[in-house]
Amino acid sequence: MPFASPDERYVTRDGVDLAVHDHGGDGPPLLLLHGAGRTLADWAAVAPLLTPRHRVIAMDLRAHGRSGSGAWTFPAVLADVAAVLDALDVPRAVPVGHSLGGMVAVRYALDHPETPGAVNLDGHGYGRPEQYVGLDPEYVGRRLEEIRGFAARAAGRILPTSDMAAVLGGQRAMAEGLGIARDLFDEGLRRSLAERADGMRWLRPEREPALQMLAAMDELDLFSLYRRARSLLLICRAARPNPPTPGLPWFDELMSAYAEGLRRDLRELARTQPRVTVEDIDATHAMLLERPGDVAARILSFTARTTPSL
Repeated sequence: MPFASPDERYVTRDGVDLAVHDHGGDGPPLLLLHGAGRTLADWAAVAPLLTPRHRVIAMDLRAHGRSGSGAWTFPAVLADVAAVLDALDVPRAVPVGHSLGGMVAVRYALDHPETPGAVNLDGHGYGRPEQYVGLDPEYVGRRLEEIRGFAARAAGRILPTSDMAAVLGGQRAMAEGLGIARDLFDEGLRRSLAERADGMRWLRPEREPALQMLAAMDELDLFSLYRRARSLLLICRAARPNPPTPGLPWFDELMSAYAEGLRRDLRELARTQPRVTVEDIDATHAMLLERPGDVAARILSFTARTTPSL
């Protein structure tokens, strides 16, 4: 089992070591879940803002950060989450997830109706072609296949030192442009990197679990899950677009149309589903690093309603 710092421990389920960071705190428990290709380090600025009112735990999902690898399916990941909560004796913790983690949080709450609530922070994947307002669904479908092809080719790719430096430099420049603190970005980056004995490095997850994860995300019908939910749900949408994508103007057009469709569909969801609260956060998708105070405030306002007596 890997070495754990005093604030970290490992929970092993079905041969997979799951890295867990206990931020401490006292009160109703929260479990923080990160996005695809990210790690629990993304919560470093948000978690301390939650501990005055909550016991706060974060975990690296399988094949991410310092957790071990294994087949990546939603049932396996949900079982990982349950194992972590059981090991820490907080089975009714509210799952709070960003991006992919938000999808996991919603699925977990649906499968565990005793869960008081769940939070999804901008976790909707690429949705359905008809959600792209003003664009022909067939055109959108073709572009989404291109995007999936890009992602599949990049999954788990081992990079020479020169390519790795370019990738990391581009990511760091984007983070600085968004006003993200350098130490937050660098800590997340260090935790995401894996290295072979010959010194070659890559960003986790590895290729096979990455492809499985991408397929699982594509198959998930989140709006169907929202309508079936019995727990209270908070869904927060990033109100600002991500920085432009160099060389792919059609991608930015696509994401702008999708953002409009999501806004429309989430507004209708909140109107028709009394258990669902929908809010915008004035940030890009990188909201955990960009606007930690705003994110924490939304979570605390929601949990004041969902966990007052735990």
